[in-house]
Amino acid sequence: MADIKDLEKAAREGKLDRREFIKRAGALGLAAPFAATLLSQSVHAAMPKRGGKFVQGTGHGSTTDNLDPATNENGFSQNVVFTYANHLFEVDNTGQLIPELVETFEASSDATTWVFKLRKGVEFHNGKSLTPEDVLASLNHHRGEDSQSAVKALVSSVESIKKTGSHEVTIKLNAGNADFPFLMSDYHFAILPEFNGAMDWQTGFGTGGYIIEKFEPGVRATFKRNPNYFKSDRAHFDEVETISLIDTTARQNAVMNQEVHAINRVDPKTVHLLSRNPSLKILETTGTLHYTFPMRVDAPPFDNYDLRMAVKLSVDREQLVKKILLGHGAVGNDHPISSSQPFHNGEMAQRMYDPDKAKHHLKKSGFDGTLDLGTSEAAFSGAVDAALLIKDSAAKAGLNVNVVREPKDGYWSNVWNKKPWCACYWGGRPTVDWMYSSAYVNDSEWNDTNWRTGDAADRFNELVIAARSELDNEKRRAMYYETQQILNDDGGALVPMFANYIHAVSKKIGHDEQVAGNWEFDGNKNVERWWFA
Repeated sequence: MADIKDLEKAAREGKLDRREFIKRAGALGLAAPFAATLLSQSVHAAMPKRGGKFVQGTGHGSTTDNLDPATNENGFSQNVVFTYANHLFEVDNTGQLIPELVETFEASSDATTWVFKLRKGVEFHNGKSLTPEDVLASLNHHRGEDSQSAVKALVSSVESIKKTGSHEVTIKLNAGNADFPFLMSDYHFAILPEFNGAMDWQTGFGTGGYIIEKFEPGVRATFKRNPNYFKSDRAHFDEVETISLIDTTARQNAVMNQEVHAINRVDPKTVHLLSRNPSLKILETTGTLHYTFPMRVDAPPFDNYDLRMAVKLSVDREQLVKKILLGHGAVGNDHPISSSQPFHNGEMAQRMYDPDKAKHHLKKSGFDGTLDLGTSEAAFSGAVDAALLIKDSAAKAGLNVNVVREPKDGYWSNVWNKKPWCACYWGGRPTVDWMYSSAYVNDSEWNDTNWRTGDAADRFNELVIAARSELDNEKRRAMYYETQQILNDDGGALVPMFANYIHAVSKKIGHDEQVAGNWEFDGNKNVERWWFA
């Protein structure tokens, strides 16, 4: 039999009218006047209201951040770009791809030509109307030999981008890509105004729900509502402030003391504490978030296959999930594809902790020195403790690991993607190809293992390209299964665990029943989707 929470949910979703709600509530023992009040409160809380200042604390941010979407590298700048800018497409809170700045689109039968018709009446914050030229300049910002864009690889297949109408853009690819519209929702591909043929990101003008008032890299960003936003049912707050609070304790104290309305990256060890706070609710979503320890295969001793295998076998994944995530996640298998994704290879054997086998590979590698493992809470909550657990389990396999505690500020610019071995997190991507193109293919700027050459890498890249244009799902599945096996065996990424996104949110905040799991903070679109209840 349904309980009162089920009835409230049905009422919020419009599945029960007033009479039916009171009737069913009465069957559960609730008096009619109380049931009517409960119905009013439930439906009222679900109705978005405009107004107020929303303040959030994020566990990301660096003084090296800027407004160039091509270089955005952490959750602070990602949330900022989704706050003031829009993209051709977006992933909604159910995980579905929907048009954003695009009104309609169509593709050729081989998925090599894509025609996008743009929305009319969309304005940038400086009053300029959106045109095809803005789209061309924004996408071309990531292309070309001199581009330093993190997503240069995602548009490497683009042969041409042309204006083909007053509100139409046609993109031709050199090979079919059935997932191309998904790629256009990547936060790096923000559509910003064109100026003298180039994307003008310096002014901070977007088309988004909020206008930037102040941007302090690594500190805070403040916004006011865009009165001309083309989405009349979004961006409910009058003002928004996003504060960088990398320190876990400071972040959690801020939400407990009601200095902020929401935080991300709640330490699993304190979920029970925050859940007892009467002013807070715990918002937990499962998606593609995974914690990694990339080994750069071009840096000795990680250029040795047996040494990499020794490291992978010396990690007790179950212990990491139990002690670091406290069960709020699952073990990883040294590839980035979550079990929640359609092409996850569930047939592949799970790598287990095997110190004896690790010793065998260590001896075979000939390495007898010390491995430095750089880590910081900037990577993820519990990263330092995770590194210490790896050090302990590796010792039983004869591996000597030296845990190096790196500064939080500048971690992503000075440690990650530079030092031979460090802690990292990846939010994941909605599709397999998108994830591979972001961090594993040979021409990706963010290939943080630098695994680019060799027979295994060559085969991997060959399969990724073939699968991208393969429209037969069973053939595509076979290719993706093989790619995961290759990464698991030869790749430099140690992927020991997938983690849930855990937030603490004020009960004053309202949001849809379903919250996105593709990124934290409701797909990092929370300031557009949430409201004061």
